[in-house]
Amino acid sequence: MKNVIRKDATAAVIGSGFGGLATAIRLQAAGVRTTLFEALDTPGGRARSFTRDGYHFDAGPTVITALEALDELFALGDTTLQDRVHLLPVEPFYRLRWSDGDQFDYSGSLEYTFEQIRRRSPRDVAGYQRFLDFSRKNFDTGYRELVDEPFERVWDMVRVAPRMMSLRSDRSVYQTVSRFIRDEHLRQAMSFHTLLIGGNPFETSAIYTLIHAVEREWGVHFPKGGTAALVGALVQLFEELGGQLRCGDPVVRLEVGANGNGRNEVHTAGGAGGSFHAVVSNADLHHTYSHLLGHDARAARMTKRLERMAWSMSLYVLYFGTDRRYPGLSQHTILFGPRYRELMDEIFHGNALPHDFSLYLHAPTVTDPDLAPPGGEAFYVLAPVPHLGNADIDWAEVGERYGEGILEHLETLLPDLRQHVVTRCWTTPREFESELGAYQGNGFSVSPLLTQSAYMRPHNRDRTLPGLYLAGAGTHPGAGIPGVVNSAKATARLVLQDLAS
Repeated sequence: MKNVIRKDATAAVIGSGFGGLATAIRLQAAGVRTTLFEALDTPGGRARSFTRDGYHFDAGPTVITALEALDELFALGDTTLQDRVHLLPVEPFYRLRWSDGDQFDYSGSLEYTFEQIRRRSPRDVAGYQRFLDFSRKNFDTGYRELVDEPFERVWDMVRVAPRMMSLRSDRSVYQTVSRFIRDEHLRQAMSFHTLLIGGNPFETSAIYTLIHAVEREWGVHFPKGGTAALVGALVQLFEELGGQLRCGDPVVRLEVGANGNGRNEVHTAGGAGGSFHAVVSNADLHHTYSHLLGHDARAARMTKRLERMAWSMSLYVLYFGTDRRYPGLSQHTILFGPRYRELMDEIFHGNALPHDFSLYLHAPTVTDPDLAPPGGEAFYVLAPVPHLGNADIDWAEVGERYGEGILEHLETLLPDLRQHVVTRCWTTPREFESELGAYQGNGFSVSPLLTQSAYMRPHNRDRTLPGLYLAGAGTHPGAGIPGVVNSAKATARLVLQDLAS
């Protein structure tokens, strides 16, 4: 029987990233009067965007997959994703380049992918097919069945453990890929995806090989107008449903489950806020417990637990625009450095900035030229770097020089690049910490380790603070747009259960 929501039900959602927006839409569509609070002046959180000298830049996610999760949201407003956002297919999904000049296009066309594998390593064609079959099994279990299910009890973990162990979730992604594929460059090409959700390929559970099946199922897309167009469409949907968005007034304090009458207080820097039946935090986990709830002794235990957990690496992101186009580019290019395992170890566990780097180069104007002035190109390049808890780097001193080194390195792909850059800016772990409240400047919240997954991940509903719920990268199932949008589905379900009359 469907739960009947009490007529006066209200909810606050803190943070308008994809997880916060998706949660707010689900609650508002179910009849809960929902207010969405965003600290920044514009919505999107880590998916915010900005324009500089006529060049449009998306600050965060740029790989759009798992369209069905987004379709569900728009259906709640009796509309469709396709009616609201013009999605452009990205082909190839990724172009992989190595420091020795080798190149591989990971394509949406299976035949073309097989052809490339056959040319370089014929014995790996059958291995790649077996790997895709394995990825599909993980997808059927880890995504189809469990991605939007909250793991609140030990039994929830126990009942799926046999299936997870049969898929050898105890192995790492790289270890698993290596069972099927022998060519080292192909092993890297099939294991780097974990970096897109903040995970080390040598440590992240093999369950995350499901990312390959997700991409094969729905493809890789990019919205016309940038990721900002998708954020804007979700905001419009939320407001059409009757929701209220408040930007530029950070939440500074929460009082949840304090008075036993089912009301929870939200306080903002500008003195707004209000009283709500439920509060959902899409903010950084540590920020939520240590700052917004720092006055509450019940939150201290969770803060200490979070500080003992492993956190994802951080990011250095350089945004730049050129006064010329570069024909033949792919929208998504992964540039591997001369080291792989050793570099990953330094990024995730090192106490200093590695001397080399692997890069993700995003060139959105390959798909949507309107994101730059005529004749120009807009880029962002992302370098995984240690978070501030491991490497206390003086980014104010290092940031510009590090970016210059990246531009020099990119000239192997983009000739004479530095002569054609007409605008640039960058984000370092310090900005992740100061602007986004990210603990230790992390890029993707708690790392996606097997020991920090499902029941062992911070729960979608807090067990000791009634009225508090979590959505986003730090709770189940984890980071990435598919992860945080499905976390919203799990979290909204719990809120609606608790608000039923």
